[in-house]
Amino acid sequence: MTKPRILIVDDENDLRHLMKTALRKEGFTEIETAGSVQEGWNQFESFSPDIAILDIMLPDGEGYDLCRRIREVSHIPILFLSAKSDETDKILGLALGGDDYITKPFSPKEVAFRVKAQLRRAGYHEAEMASQPKPLSIGPFSMNKEETEVMKNGEMLELTAKEIGLLACFMHNPNQIISKETLFERVWGEDFLGADNTLMVHIRRLREKIEDHPSKPIYLTTVKGLGYKFIVK
Repeated sequence: MTKPRILIVDDENDLRHLMKTALRKEGFTEIETAGSVQEGWNQFESFSPDIAILDIMLPDGEGYDLCRRIREVSHIPILFLSAKSDETDKILGLALGGDDYITKPFSPKEVAFRVKAQLRRAGYHEAEMASQPKPLSIGPFSMNKEETEVMKNGEMLELTAKEIGLLACFMHNPNQIISKETLFERVWGEDFLGADNTLMVHIRRLREKIEDHPSKPIYLTTVKGLGYKFIVK
C-alpha cells in the first residue's frame, strides 16, 4: 500500500517545518507544504493528498475557501489550524466540511496524532501509516532497509548520514530529475533558501565515493537549471 500523502497549508514557514518534522518522526514521509490558498490548491491538484492541514488566516484568503474548493472534488480528511478559539469559528470550519479543528498554540506532536486518528477513520491502518523501509537495490548499488549502509558491487561505501540521505532520494527516484529544492527539503528537512554551496559540496563528495571517475560522473549527473538525475539501468 502507498503511504498516506499529507498537505500542510500555513503561511508560517517555521510552523510548517515543525509540523513536517513531527509527522516524519511518526513515520510519515509523503508531505508537501504551501503558504497560501492558491499555492495550496495547486499542490492539492498535483500532489493528490490523502489528508490536508489548513491554516485559517492565509495571505490571499482563508483556509475555509480552500476547504470549499477541496470539498467540491474530494472527501479527504481536513484539519483546520487557527489562532481563533471562538466556538463560532470552530462550528463554521466543521460545517464547511472540516473533520477537526486545532487551536494555536498547539504541540506539533498533537497534530501528528490527530492526523493518525483521522487517517484511521478514513480507512488507513497503522501498518500503512508507519514507516516500513525495504532494502533497496538498483544497478550496482544496494542499501539496507534502515538506510544506514550502502554497498556498490558488494563493497561497503563509507558515506556520511547526509550522503546516504541524498543517495536514498536518488535510489528511490532513479532516472528522474530531482530539483535542488526537493533534495534539500528531504535530506536537511528545511526549505532550500539558496543553500546552493551546501548542496553542491555534498553532491561533489558523494560523487567522489560512488563514481569511478568523479569528474566525469555516469551515475549522478547534473541537469543544468533543473537539478540532478541518478542514472542507472
